[in-house]
Amino acid sequence: MSIPNFSDQDFHTRLGRSDLTVTRICLGTMTFGEQVDEPTSFAILDRALERGVTFIDTAEMYPVPPTSERFQLTESIIGRWLAARPQARGRIVLATKVAGPARGYAWIRNGVADLTADDIVAACEGSLRRLNTEVIDLYQIHWPVRNVPAFGNLYFDPQREQPMTPILQQLEALGRLVKAGKVRAIGLSNETPWGVHEFVRVAEAHGLPRIATVQNGYSLLNRSVDNGLDETLFREQVSLLPYSPLAFGLLTGKYDVNGLEDASRPGRLSVYESMRKQRWGRPEALDAARLYSALAREHGLTPTQLALAFCYRSARVASTIIGVTSVAQLDENIDAWSVAVSPELLAAVDRIRWLHRDPAQ
Repeated sequence: MSIPNFSDQDFHTRLGRSDLTVTRICLGTMTFGEQVDEPTSFAILDRALERGVTFIDTAEMYPVPPTSERFQLTESIIGRWLAARPQARGRIVLATKVAGPARGYAWIRNGVADLTADDIVAACEGSLRRLNTEVIDLYQIHWPVRNVPAFGNLYFDPQREQPMTPILQQLEALGRLVKAGKVRAIGLSNETPWGVHEFVRVAEAHGLPRIATVQNGYSLLNRSVDNGLDETLFREQVSLLPYSPLAFGLLTGKYDVNGLEDASRPGRLSVYESMRKQRWGRPEALDAARLYSALAREHGLTPTQLALAFCYRSARVASTIIGVTSVAQLDENIDAWSVAVSPELLAAVDRIRWLHRDPAQ
């Protein structure tokens, strides 16, 4: 089986100004090692390649929800998959991320609220070993190394400022990895317009590697990218890799009737109480999701098809990161590539957003 209704040109794109060309769908792996056991992870990876999806994203932090016991396990699973299938490495573009400042996680660099240049290099070396590879195609900083509103925090608070590793030193560390041939291209995640612009400015001023990508949450329930970051990405030629296009399952419709604790439809928000306390579990996020589900059905689509097609067909998006827990779910998400979204449907989507904005921001 192959991906339906696409041309090679349509389904591949270049990341930023880098030399990386990737598929427009990226397999996210943060469920591997927690919700998804190793044999199923292998089956999902095999199926992705069979369907033509050759861009794979992971992180040293994964799986999610993060725990000290499973920290870095996802990378190890992928590394074992690559070891068992040596021919696969040449077919895939492999991305991973170094965790940012600890954010209260004591098992990340002993809980230190910073990420030094040496930390970046050491973390990359660890990822290379776990992934069983000599080079990481795209190496990203998972969240900013500075005081910044992220992960559901809406407002910048100057009172939280403290000394942290400057962007120049972060770029110098990444530059060392690129020069050593251990990393091909670099990127950011959970970044702001200022952060993206500053990384580009500093890199160009000092002859250091230029970021190719930024990986931020982007979905029908979180279009904060469209509030200024979109202009920055366009003008600086940085590619957007949206994660959580289904908003942790809210946009699949499975919680529409019985809410987030519906044990009959197990998903991250029903299984993990800690995740319901985050931005995805806000009551207003579920309220808006129900409206998008109803809109999809009015137009003959499933909620999943509408949510994914919105990202897949957006001019702002380079490659959409999909996270799945089964081969069947992977097939469903890939099949949504063939779904067209009419201008009238997009206008109806915008009308909902005008009233409900970005409840999962």
